[in-house]
Amino acid sequence: MFDISWTEFLLIGVVALVVIGPKELPGVMRSLGQWTRKLRSMAADFQNQFQEAMREAEMADLKKQVDDIAADIKGYDPLKDVRADVESIGKDVQQSLDSAVQPMALEQKPETTPALPDAGTLAPVAIAPEPAAAAAEPAPEPTAAAAEPASTERSG
Repeated sequence: MFDISWTEFLLIGVVALVVIGPKELPGVMRSLGQWTRKLRSMAADFQNQFQEAMREAEMADLKKQVDDIAADIKGYDPLKDVRADVESIGKDVQQSLDSAVQPMALEQKPETTPALPDAGTLAPVAIAPEPAAAAAEPAPEPTAAAAEPASTERSG
């Protein structure tokens, strides 16, 4: 804090001893110590009050930030944009349907259904067996009786 060395303190002490005198020097030193103690306590109180004011200001800022965040959370709707998009798409679809229905109503043409072809004009369709079903059934194997030629019985 102060850049005073021990030699300077010694010089100040010698001057005080000569000027004040050895008889009154202890009383002056005591009162000087009391004043120093009072100055230090006042400086510490001021510093503590200043730090307390800074903490209160920081707390007020933090409280304001927390209140702002809480208000934002209460008003936050994560589906707001999606809901607005869906509503606009719904309005567009409704408008396109309304615009498509109005010209049809103005024309007032009876609805006609396409005629089906006569049954005689249709070609018959052959149903083929499924390949999987044909592969599943094994072909008949020749039996021993079928393999031998028919023999004639001799009686005899």
